[in-house]
Amino acid sequence: MSSTDTAEVADAAADADHAAEQAAAEAEALVERLRGALGDGLVEWHTDRGTLWVRVERDSWADLARWLRNDEGFAFFNFLSAIDWLPSPFGRDMDSAVDNALDPPEPAEPPATETGAAGGDTRFQLLARLNDVASGRSVIAKADLPTDDLRAPSWVPTYPGADWHEREAWEMFGIDFDGHPGLRHIYLPGEFEGHPLRKDYPLLARRVKPWPGLVDVELMPETNGGKDGPS
Repeated sequence: MSSTDTAEVADAAADADHAAEQAAAEAEALVERLRGALGDGLVEWHTDRGTLWVRVERDSWADLARWLRNDEGFAFFNFLSAIDWLPSPFGRDMDSAVDNALDPPEPAEPPATETGAAGGDTRFQLLARLNDVASGRSVIAKADLPTDDLRAPSWVPTYPGADWHEREAWEMFGIDFDGHPGLRHIYLPGEFEGHPLRKDYPLLARRVKPWPGLVDVELMPETNGGKDGPS
């Protein structure tokens, strides 16, 4: 590598470091403005390479959406969903024998549940992402939901595109959204019972009939002295 190439690489690295520092400073400034708007409604935050994670109280969930859109210009609604942080109560009993042989044994004590950037204190969390297309900023929003009261204020009045996302979260996780114009099924029949994306939802069909990944495949017969192919 020539001295000119080396200098160009060093300049590019310096530019990247400067951009990262600037993005981090802008994210911290946004957090301070958000703290002023929500007060104790802001629980925790984390930033990485220009993306900001914020965790807010459930009662501040709709206030966060309105503030980000009306005061900060986050006009692009990306997605909204939910997370069930419960470790699977079914373990790995449906793994194939080959997978079980290759994997190390399960630890005596299960690992502590991790709840991602900006943390979490409950099994269920709401998760949404918003973007400011003019500046390139991105915010990932989280809110803890108590297991015995799975509900949150709807984002539809602020972001109409959240309509189907909230319907999916209602259907798959059992989360109610106060103020939603009409929670109804998208994928499942109306008489369906249960919420398939919860970790404790039993996939009975896989227990009655193994799914394709667990089917034992019979090896092809060997011919011609142990070599495959025509004799």
